[in-house]
This record gives sequence, C-alpha cells and structure tokens, in this order.
Amino acid sequence: MENIRWGRRIRAFRRLKRMNQVELAKEMNISVSILGQIEQGKRVPNEVQLKSISSVLDIQLDELKGEIKDVE
Repeated sequence: MENIRWGRRIRAFRRLKRMNQVELAKEMNISVSILGQIEQGKRVPNEVQLKSISSVLDIQLDELKGEIKDVE
C-alpha cells in the first residue's frame, strides 16, 4: 500500500473516533510529529505502530489495512 493511502486511512479512522493527532499520539506513546508524518504519507508505520493504532482506535488490524472495509 502506498504511504499516502496509509496516512489517509489512519486519519479517516482517527476522525471517526473523534480524536485529534495529539490524543492519538499520546495514546500510542509517539510524538505528534511522527504521527503527522505518517498521516501525510512521509513515513510508513511499522508493524508495532499499526498494532498500536488499531488498538487505540478499537479497530481490527485487517480493517486498518483495508482488508475488511474502506473508509476513504
């Protein structure tokens, strides 16, 4: 999946959960800068970050990867 698609999906799910970047980054224990880079497609999230995002946003990892439904 392209970097930008990861970022768009993460941003869309974050917004659906009514979270801002500061809240999600804090829950993930990463900087807002790193989360911003991920959402902008400048950085690819690693497997640990993907698991953390799916856990914090209470979604399945497959859903985040786009293997269940699409939110774009």
